[in-house]
Formats: sequence, C-alpha cells, structure tokens
Amino acid sequence: MKVIIPPIKSQGIKSKLVPWIMQIVPKTNGRWIEPFLGTGVVAFNSGYKEAILNDINPHIINFYKNVQDKKITAESIKEYLEKEGALLKKAENNGYDHYLKVRTRFNAEFSPYDFIFLSRAGFNGMMRFGGKGNWNIPFCKKPDRFAQAYVTKIYNQVLAVSKIIEPKLKWVFYNKSFADIILLATKDDIIYCDPPYYGRYVDYYNGWTEQDEEQLFQSLSKTKAKFILSTWHHNDWRENDMVKKYWNKFNIVTRDHFYHAGGNIKNRRTIVEALVCNFKIDHIKQHNHEFVETDRKIQNLCFHLFPFVKERVRN
Repeated sequence: MKVIIPPIKSQGIKSKLVPWIMQIVPKTNGRWIEPFLGTGVVAFNSGYKEAILNDINPHIINFYKNVQDKKITAESIKEYLEKEGALLKKAENNGYDHYLKVRTRFNAEFSPYDFIFLSRAGFNGMMRFGGKGNWNIPFCKKPDRFAQAYVTKIYNQVLAVSKIIEPKLKWVFYNKSFADIILLATKDDIIYCDPPYYGRYVDYYNGWTEQDEEQLFQSLSKTKAKFILSTWHHNDWRENDMVKKYWNKFNIVTRDHFYHAGGNIKNRRTIVEALVCNFKIDHIKQHNHEFVETDRKIQNLCFHLFPFVKERVRN
C-alpha cells in the first residue's frame, strides 16, 4: 500500500509499519479511535470514515484542528515555509540565530506554523518539551533545510491530510487523557494505541511511567471495543518487562524493525515490534522476519562505512 505521510515529523513515526498494522485491523462498522495520535500516520492510512483522535500534546491537536478548519492550508504552509526558510538560510551562525528566534516565538505564542517549522528543523526529528511546556530541541544545523523540494513535499502532505479530515463531524480531535478517550469507545469501534515505549527513549509531552502503562492496561482490559496496541517486545539486550507483566494476556504478533529512537547511537538497532490485540489474528504470522534482512544490510553497511559507529555500539 502507498502510505500517506503526515506533515508533522517525529521520532518513532510508524510510516514503515503501517502496512503491517493494517493487515490485522478487523472490519468494523464503527469509528477509528486513537488515544495517542502522535503524527497521525496510522489514523490517516486507516481507511476509516469516522475517527476520534486524541493526543496529550496540545500543539499536535491544535495544528490538525487548524488544518481541518482551513485556517492552515497547503498554500499557506508553503508561503510560510518559503519565507522562514529564506530567513533561516541567510541567518547568522549557520542558521542557528533564526531557528532560535522561531523557537522563542513559538514558546511565547504557540503558533501552529512555528510548530511545523520546529518539528522539521529540530535535531534528529525529535519532539521534546521542557517542564514549562516549551520546545527545547536544538537546531538540526541545516540552514538550507527548507529547500523548494522539501517545502513542496510538506505542501503535498498538508493537502493530503486536509482532504481526509475535512468532515468535522466525523473526524473529531481531542486534547484529553488516554483513559477519557478509551471510555468513548463502543463495541463497534476499533482502538489503536501507540503509547510511548516504556523502558526506551521517551520522546513524549508528559513522559511515560509504569503507572501509566498499568492504567492503559486496565482501560483496555475493560473496553468493549476491539483494540490494537503497538509496543516493543525485545531487543538484543533485554525484553520489555511490560509485555510479561501485562500484555501477554492478549494475542501478540511481532516483527523485526530498525529505526532511530533518540540521539544515542546505542538506541539505533533492530528491535522486535509487537502488536497486542484482544481479537483473533490467526491469519498473521506470529513472528514476521520478512523485512529484517534489509534492515540488517543497512545496519551492516553503516558499520562498514563508519567503523567507529560499531565500536560505540559495542561500548
């Protein structure tokens, strides 16, 4: 399937996993419900006509509501990024001075336009906020970040998403707790949860604790809806304790996946992703190694080209 990529950028985005997730989504007559929307990549590719989308990060919800209300359009984003990109390119300190200006402005005004700028120009695709809710990611050190081709790509992403979420009465956005959103589900709905991965690098608005994981388990255990939960199962060093403690009570399928999780090179390794669900999934392989060889080839190529990376991983 051709995956629709959203305009918001963040680490841990599920773009490459969307086809796998969609394989196990059951046919229902209800709504698609996401208590942890994040970038929105899974929801926008779900094919559902009605959705309840939530995130604790108010800036994500504010951006998509502005797109839905047509206060932000593909054209207005293009004009904004062309203007700010030109200023970034000619700014002092290799672009850093203008990035700092936009970051300071966002932390004072919380403009959804500035939010997109920062999400695209921040270091390593990270989205992180300080204790006062201020954006605190450093610059990616690419003064030409918003080249014309890149701006056009974001233009097309905003345009695609705007068409999906246009019906306001059917695509509803919330900025509430995940527990409140799960309570809205009926037996005809499907809940997809992609919470922060406990025990791994947490790039999340309010952090994520074992108490949060337990509360999520309790909420999903009580729901009458079908649910799918994304989490990590294990990596080369350890297992996810939360799977043994909570999620083993449900059906689980896994597959190998390689993606970046934080600036630390030690977190850039293959991990085993897991999908947990409360319905039968006999048609899916319990563990899918289909894509792991490609991932390992990429990893081995990196080690061959940059031997110091391998040494740092070992240490």
